Amino acid sequence: MTLRAIILSVLLSLALPGSGQIATAAEPPVAAREPHFTVTHGDTLKDDYYWMREKTSPQVRAYLEAENAYTAAVMAPTAGLQEKLYGEMLSRIQETDTDVPYRDGDYFYYTRTEAGRQYRIHCRRKGSMDAPEEVLLDVNAMAEGQAFFRLGDVLPSDDGNMLAYTTDTTGFRQYHLNVKDLRTGELIADVAERVTSLAWAADNATLFYGQEDEVTKRWDRVFRYVVGSDRAELVREEPDELFDLYAYRSRSRDYVFLVASSSTTSETWYVPAAAPTQPPVSLAGRRDGLEYYADHSGRHFYIRTNDRGHNFRIVRAPVDSPGEANWEQVWGHREDVMLEDLECFERFLVVMEREDGLPMIRVTDIRSGKSHRLDFPEPSYVVELGDNHEFSATVLRFVYESLVTPSSVFDYDMKAHERVLLKEEPVPGYARGAYRAERIYAKAADGTNIPISIVYRGDKRPKNRPLLLLGYGSYGYPNDVWFSSDRVSLLDRGVVFGMAHVRGGGELGKAWHEHGRLMEKKNTFTDFIACCEHLIKKGYTTRDQLAVTGRSAGGLLMGAIVNMRPDLFKVVVTGMPFVDMMNTMLDASMPLTTGEYLEWGNPNQKDAYDYMKSYSPYDNVGHHPYPTMLVKTSFNDSQVMYWEPAKWVAKLRANRTGDNLLLFQTKLEPGGHAGASGRYDRLHDLAFEYAFILTQLGIAE
Repeated sequence: MTLRAIILSVLLSLALPGSGQIATAAEPPVAAREPHFTVTHGDTLKDDYYWMREKTSPQVRAYLEAENAYTAAVMAPTAGLQEKLYGEMLSRIQETDTDVPYRDGDYFYYTRTEAGRQYRIHCRRKGSMDAPEEVLLDVNAMAEGQAFFRLGDVLPSDDGNMLAYTTDTTGFRQYHLNVKDLRTGELIADVAERVTSLAWAADNATLFYGQEDEVTKRWDRVFRYVVGSDRAELVREEPDELFDLYAYRSRSRDYVFLVASSSTTSETWYVPAAAPTQPPVSLAGRRDGLEYYADHSGRHFYIRTNDRGHNFRIVRAPVDSPGEANWEQVWGHREDVMLEDLECFERFLVVMEREDGLPMIRVTDIRSGKSHRLDFPEPSYVVELGDNHEFSATVLRFVYESLVTPSSVFDYDMKAHERVLLKEEPVPGYARGAYRAERIYAKAADGTNIPISIVYRGDKRPKNRPLLLLGYGSYGYPNDVWFSSDRVSLLDRGVVFGMAHVRGGGELGKAWHEHGRLMEKKNTFTDFIACCEHLIKKGYTTRDQLAVTGRSAGGLLMGAIVNMRPDLFKVVVTGMPFVDMMNTMLDASMPLTTGEYLEWGNPNQKDAYDYMKSYSPYDNVGHHPYPTMLVKTSFNDSQVMYWEPAKWVAKLRANRTGDNLLLFQTKLEPGGHAGASGRYDRLHDLAFEYAFILTQLGIAE
């Protein structure tokens, strides 16, 4: 017997607490049942696996290790396929590469990668790209000795002498603030923990930073720190548990803004960047249901607000009297167009819009008032603004991609209306013409058209092919179509890839979100089911070839639909799934809970409790022949605690019928909500998932 087999045998033979059962390599672990009861509104929730919340418990660790060992044993025959997939995905990455530089003050900043190294190197050159390179942060060196390392914000001061940056070494998304003197290389240590946002003042010495609560992880405070001092001064604390507080600076560099926001209401304060010790002044106060977000140009604040409609409008107000009474409309509310973001330049306003599920860029000349949209050629795509740090710039940097077009960086001359492609992400061996993307529509139960974006290899419409459908549908976040060179390994094996743009997301404006949250949350689930049924009905795939996937809140979607329609799917893959809704939302001490009341509902209110319980995945596990499933999580995930999927899998094992495969894998070494931090580690993890999907769909190589 090999050493690996001996270790596996030991792990699989661990007796679980109170179970009296022994797991073997041919049999998954059986978790102990230790009933725990919670009574709310006269209703009793019974939780047999509550004990898994004890993170430091040896029994919990043993159970997770046993599940990992079982998964490893089942997946061992796919090792060759995993290595093949990894090699393919790696071959489509230009390992040594440099991003397009951007200008900020006297310097050109950029990042680059080197073959064989997991992380990016942050650099700059003074005056031009012909100047000598200055390495600001070599993340590879910073990550040495760390099982996990993630660089958060990176922000130079106006004069380029100081660099503020944040780092996470556990995956728990608690970032440490560092300040580095770039003239000497001196690092100012122990500035602050749990830092969430950064903004320099104009004196190049004062730094505003946000901080989250140690327990709830709510962004509740903003501090002012003078480099070299031994303490930071509290600028503002947000007492309302539904709100997060953060800081940012206008592109004009004249103001630092503080924003407190919930999912339905916001308030904005401003501080002159040249006078950072002045107390923040509220721009327009706070009123329930009113959202407004500000930027600055010249004598005006420009404000994106929902005061006249849920899809927002643009107004401006004098900086010396910016209250609502002085708001002057620049761009009105439109029922069919969502105004998602506003960016101010010295001469131009840039608005990110979304119409019919597609993002648009609108440019308005401040002096003439004339505006125009940028056109994009494909039926489905995503576009977002790039690095635009110069207030006086008349050239706009944006990034475009689609299901078939790799990420492409453009500069757009806002005066001449001309765009220049600076760089398309190099994808060795990729032949774009061999792939085709479509957008189709499914009909929801209430008659609403639900967009589906799909991509496949070949020039003919797929017929009864294996298909992987991705879903999310929460927080008003659009499930945008992005390019993935990794995904080509699926497409080249005949798999169709799709994205369901269900309600609860933000693809079709604010109303799309509103009709998929709170007491209408079930629309998210029935929309996704309708998309699956449509793809089957139209012959794109069959039930025996349909795989579905979703992560985080998309994991809630996966958990709900397998309870509602366990017969509809062949394979389900979910990562960090939010499935133990009731226990989590009833515990206000849990990270992120109270701020989520406006998304899911407050279970302390009976009507919300009853509705949430009716679809909560963990609370609705039934005696069904569930589809083949792979569930993944990270032990150190701060967004969805590991015990949610652990408990869910244990309950599924105890209640489901049939013998379809159910695998559960926990990243026990440091890993976060997005999994591994290194780029090569991420590819290995993805190759594992792809190997599972392909083999379960009958594709063995």
